[in-house]
Amino acid sequence: MIGRKVLILNADYRAISVCSVAKAFLLVYLHKAEMVNSVPDGFIQTVNKSFAAPSVIRLNSYVNIPYRGVMLTRQNIFKRDGNQCVYCKSTQNLTLDHVIPRSQGGKTSWTNLVSACQRCNSKKSDFSLEDVGMKLPYEPFKPTFVMFLRDFSRMGDENWKQFLQNV
Repeated sequence: MIGRKVLILNADYRAISVCSVAKAFLLVYLHKAEMVNSVPDGFIQTVNKSFAAPSVIRLNSYVNIPYRGVMLTRQNIFKRDGNQCVYCKSTQNLTLDHVIPRSQGGKTSWTNLVSACQRCNSKKSDFSLEDVGMKLPYEPFKPTFVMFLRDFSRMGDENWKQFLQNV
């Protein structure tokens, strides 16, 4: 169960966060949440009892959460881009590349940063993509929080799908 994550739903069944199995179990045990789905064949063992390990929990009372975006970090850009260079698909020596170089007025933003291996980043240098004959396979974008959980986090399980698919 170490490393496994649990999807937390608000009282209205909207995904709001993830947490560890231990924290989710504690919320259920303290009656602050209810277990919606459990891990098949997953158990939390105490000295004299065994409990089903949660996979999805729902808070018993609604929590008003202001809009949360995904933080712009190096690791989150790598996750969005599948942990590979967008130009050559290499997974080695990844760096960040500004599509429009900063020297040409490019910003450090979700829509201007991509994962690139050191070789491709050096090849592109301070030039535009057109200048060096390189192309992007897709337009860089800012993922929503739930989209990030669903598509890029790779820490969920099949029980999460029904709560994350229509977002």
